[in-house]
Amino acid sequence: MNELISLELDDCKESMGKAVAHTESELTKIRAGKATPSMLDGISVEYYGSMTPLSQVSNINTTDARTLVIQPWEKNIINAVEKAIIDSNIGLNPQNDGVVIRLVVPPLTEERRRDLVKKVKEEAEKGRVAVRNIRKDANESIKKLKNDGVSEDEIKTGEAEVQKLTDSFIVKVDQLAELKEKDIMTV
Repeated sequence: MNELISLELDDCKESMGKAVAHTESELTKIRAGKATPSMLDGISVEYYGSMTPLSQVSNINTTDARTLVIQPWEKNIINAVEKAIIDSNIGLNPQNDGVVIRLVVPPLTEERRRDLVKKVKEEAEKGRVAVRNIRKDANESIKKLKNDGVSEDEIKTGEAEVQKLTDSFIVKVDQLAELKEKDIMTV
């Protein structure tokens, strides 16, 4: 296979990998009724004048399947941590005892589970669309290689390889979505 096409395929594979990784990170943000420290990943706290990720100013642990315990490294920021959790709108009420903050994750209702599954499907579709857009860009780049002396047959082979990559990465997105749906629907 032509070296230029190989480079395009490598770029395509890397971009599709990033798209799948992004989809996976978006799916982990969807709450499945179990307490996980990653639920708080997007939360930042005002710390000495700058916004700092919550995980960098405290220990975050799970005591059981439904409870998160946040222990700030400095007691004077416990109120700022509590305010950041409330402002983040993740649907959890912090319980502050002056030393640690507890977050109790309520059990999911059947209706809420269905809503979360819809959200999972939306994120999975975004992931598939991202992969398809990368395919389109890669195919356009490969077609432009014709000007650099790449033959029609090599271009066709390159496009077929891009399609194989696309199919494999879409399967990965579907598998991630399926796992997350099972996780959500498990009572």
